[in-house]
Amino acid sequence: MQTACQAVQHQKGRRQYNKLRNLVKDARHDCIVFANEFHQHSYLPREKGESMEKWQTRSIYNAAVWYYNHCLGQMPVVMVTEDEDAIRQYGNETEGVFVISFKNYLDNFWPDLKAAHELFDSILQARRERESESQENNGKEYPEHLPVEILEAGIKSGRYIQGTLNVNKHRAQLEAFVRLQGFGSKETELQSDILIYGAKARNRAIHGDVVAVELLPLHEWKGRTVALCENETEDKAPADTTGDPMPTGKVVGIIQKNWRDYVVTFPSKEESQSQGRNAQKVLVTPWDYRIPKIRISTQQAEALQEYRVVVRIDSWESTSVYPNGHFVRVLGRIGDLEGEIAAILVENSICVAPFSEIQMSEMPMSSSKNPWKVNPEEEKKRLDLRDTHLIFSIDPKGCEDVDDALSVRTLPNGNLELGVHIADVTHFVAANSYTDVEARARATTYYLADRRYDMLPSVLSADICSLLSGVDRYAVSVLWELDKESYEMLRVCYGKTIIRSAYKLVYEAAQGLLDGDASVDGDILELKDLDERTRQKKLDELVWAVSKLTDIARHVRAKRDSCGALELEGVEIRVQLDDKNNIHDLIPKQPLEVHETVAECMILANHWVAKKIAEHFPHQALLRQHPPPRQEFFTELRECASAKGFSIDTRSNKALAESLDKANDPLDPIVNKLLRSMATHAMSNALYFSTGSCPEEEFHHYGLALDKYTHFTSPIRRYADIVVHRLLMAATLKETKGDVKDHVLTNKDLEELCRHINNRNRAAQRAQKQSTELFQCMYFKDKTPDTDERCIADGVIYSIRTNGVLVFVPRYGIKGAAYMKNKEGLVISCHGERSCEWKPGSLHRFQNKITSTTTTGESVTLSLFDHITVKILVQTSRCHADTIKLEIIRNVPYQTSDTEASQKNFHVVKSDLVKEVSQSAEAAQRAQEAARVEVIDEEYQEYCQTKGASLYQLLEEIRDLALLDVSADIRT
Repeated sequence: MQTACQAVQHQKGRRQYNKLRNLVKDARHDCIVFANEFHQHSYLPREKGESMEKWQTRSIYNAAVWYYNHCLGQMPVVMVTEDEDAIRQYGNETEGVFVISFKNYLDNFWPDLKAAHELFDSILQARRERESESQENNGKEYPEHLPVEILEAGIKSGRYIQGTLNVNKHRAQLEAFVRLQGFGSKETELQSDILIYGAKARNRAIHGDVVAVELLPLHEWKGRTVALCENETEDKAPADTTGDPMPTGKVVGIIQKNWRDYVVTFPSKEESQSQGRNAQKVLVTPWDYRIPKIRISTQQAEALQEYRVVVRIDSWESTSVYPNGHFVRVLGRIGDLEGEIAAILVENSICVAPFSEIQMSEMPMSSSKNPWKVNPEEEKKRLDLRDTHLIFSIDPKGCEDVDDALSVRTLPNGNLELGVHIADVTHFVAANSYTDVEARARATTYYLADRRYDMLPSVLSADICSLLSGVDRYAVSVLWELDKESYEMLRVCYGKTIIRSAYKLVYEAAQGLLDGDASVDGDILELKDLDERTRQKKLDELVWAVSKLTDIARHVRAKRDSCGALELEGVEIRVQLDDKNNIHDLIPKQPLEVHETVAECMILANHWVAKKIAEHFPHQALLRQHPPPRQEFFTELRECASAKGFSIDTRSNKALAESLDKANDPLDPIVNKLLRSMATHAMSNALYFSTGSCPEEEFHHYGLALDKYTHFTSPIRRYADIVVHRLLMAATLKETKGDVKDHVLTNKDLEELCRHINNRNRAAQRAQKQSTELFQCMYFKDKTPDTDERCIADGVIYSIRTNGVLVFVPRYGIKGAAYMKNKEGLVISCHGERSCEWKPGSLHRFQNKITSTTTTGESVTLSLFDHITVKILVQTSRCHADTIKLEIIRNVPYQTSDTEASQKNFHVVKSDLVKEVSQSAEAAQRAQEAARVEVIDEEYQEYCQTKGASLYQLLEEIRDLALLDVSADIRT
């Protein structure tokens, strides 16, 4: 039939249509094409709004009925189709006209034709293999991406919108969002991200790609999921679990592919059998839920089943359900600590290879027998502060990389002089040297739960550039002259100096001096072995300096507070390492005033350096901006606060800061911490930028309430600070008519460098978070939740969903989901001190609470900020990272002695957690070595890198130095 042939052309393409035409034309097949669309009695016009496929199906059926009647019903007519709707609609409509599937046609009309049945089964199996994971596109081709020139024109005109694709890891098969990046010359009224619903609409874009999106009509907009959900188990969202409709679109083209190395897991033996008998083509599952399965060719699939493996995507054609890729290397066994850490590093594109010989050859010599000394020629070029200033550092216990020190003194005119002294790293790291290129590629020091990877070789970070007490060091200093009464800034100067720190204080000792606690004297090593008179004199000088610094910091902080500076609750944890670089402890931020003193001095230095470099290089300075947050991000914060009777004003940073200060429940301090944490989560992203890339009104730092800000105070662990040091020195050279071209980058180069540093900072934050979660899971994995009291804890509800609640566990710093409705549809039922049970019933969600009601009339209501008892479980996954899962045990607080004891226990638990997991991992490794466990390739098991150089490694290093990484924004 003519329409059937045209349907093949329309649905399958010209190539399949030509094959069909050639078959029909072959006289050996005795076929005739009936031109039904040119016959008066069989032609049907296409109805308004009718799809091409529906019209073609209707036309073919109508022609079949006409032909049956034309033959006077003397023979049956069979219409074969795989359209189930057509079979249901027409199957029983006309006697003698059969509308059936091809399988039914074979079964009913040719039951004995064995070869045909076998061929059909083979084709069907191949099709099933190809479509087994196709989700909603059912093997259909993806739409072709539009050409670049059309995308660019469409973005400029406003028809298409450019943004970065962010896949929802909890609903990776269905939900992705595009964060807006710009709209060309045309204004837009969009105030939110764009929802991309389903794999077809995503159109082969991968998480992190920069895409062009076309908005769908308003009636096709959907809402984001508001129910708790698990990653791989729920493919479709029930109608009542989505929020209000939001802008929804489809990807029409990819502007920039941000593909990287992906950690994957090969299918198990059972999964391999279900994938078919082709052993070379294998579907591997990425560690990151947001990345689709990847099809690779390998003959090692069976041998690699127990390992984490790195692969790379090569292409994703419009005719392929999955992207195609290739095998790169093996990382380690699934579940082994080193293998899982290696997976985290690869997933965040972090290279931790040891520093090379050529990089180390650039380092100055320093040893215990022959320590580094000041160069006499360099000494003449610097301001010498060794005998004129009392300089000291205040850092956490065990800190090796001391990159900042402080001083305060009274000047001859009675005014005060405040000094911030920062290690002069750039003196030892020349621009474009091998060490500089490596530091630029790393961009930051990476802190993981049990280890760290330095940006600079340890001879610099822990020795020559570390401002240790009693030794001469090069520094870059910022010195302010302050009014002795009002502490107002009268004068500021910047310069290269030589300093000798007198004291290396820890925070606790400095706080003790501030509080007048005489017992901390013994903790100050520099005061030991002195006679009483000298010791007391030096102690009095130090106490005066710490107290005066704190007074100045209070004044500076009050000034920022009056402009709207925010104090937000972060999740920052300091990793303390011992002398062997093993973890000693995880220390959360302590409420010590001396913390604020040091931080305020650093903020002050960063601010004044920012003003200096921006003044001298208005189009080439590296600053740090923090734009005001979008108001819709504060919705949950305002709703949660209202549940406790608090009102949060988010119209400005000052109003927000004052509101948070007032939102304090004297009976439950966790409430204010959670509100501040929510405010932090709602914040926009703080990012490095080049002053030539945006207008001056966008330089402002919202959180710190400063018009200009940068990072200058940590050049040992941040490359941005190295760039700023060079800019500051160029600014001082400029004032003396010196040559600055070697110190300053062009705006274009600096803009590219800022993108790279922002990307690496995000990677560092993700890696730290993921490593902490890894240790938490490994710690709880071997516990018996029903009997081990460490698995039972107090939790605080901080968000309500349609099928459960989100809970914060203060004891471990864990946030997780607790379901109130399970997969069988049963709801939770609690009775006072008794354990909760699952019973038939229903859930009713309100703004600030959720009620579970059983069919027998029992009900339990959980509200925001309620304290409940939860059990901590580990949800294991062979292909992905394990996750913490919370289960509600009782709807009453967990009984602990008191809050203070709980807080003290928090430190012990955190420390024990990491130590216990590390010891277990070491024991397992020793057991494997003793048993001489075979490994696939010894070089692949080397943690940091393979042994020996290779062309592949060289090319990888060149790629890393391109510094072209671009990805979604994250808070820093």
